[in-house]
Amino acid sequence: MQLAVRLFTRHYARVKLGILSDSHGRHERTNKAVQLLLANGASELAHCGDIETEQVIDQLAGITAHLVFGNCDPDWRVLSRYALGLGVLVQHPLARFECGGRAFAMTHGHDSDCVAAALKEGVDYLLHGHTHVCRDERHGATRIINPGALHRASEFTVALLDTDSDELQFLVVA
Repeated sequence: MQLAVRLFTRHYARVKLGILSDSHGRHERTNKAVQLLLANGASELAHCGDIETEQVIDQLAGITAHLVFGNCDPDWRVLSRYALGLGVLVQHPLARFECGGRAFAMTHGHDSDCVAAALKEGVDYLLHGHTHVCRDERHGATRIINPGALHRASEFTVALLDTDSDELQFLVVA
């Protein structure tokens, strides 16, 4: 007796995730950052918090965008309602989502309990902001990425992650 076995392989579309953080109300610079990420192939965005204004959220509308809020977002409930009304995906204080077949967690970074929870879950990627400093390192199987900041930084930076090749680029926003 022969047994037929069919193997199914899940294929995911190649996704480039644009990662930004710490806009601190700088909506014009956030717009430049989003345009830079889109010009470099980003098909989804993730904002790691410290948004501060509705005008920053406006820059994320019209594209699949995930966001959390930071320690400088005291009106996060109001901003959350505004973002959801624009179709921006909000989870706070710890977001979990899938992109290109990879598991992501995202938090602002000021709450060490959120960071620890994400690392304990064993996600593929943990995204955070808060420090205004670019970061790319591993903690076990989890890759930790901080895109830098769009305010109060020596260079304003964002990150672009290719979920297929695992290639990460830091891009300077002029």
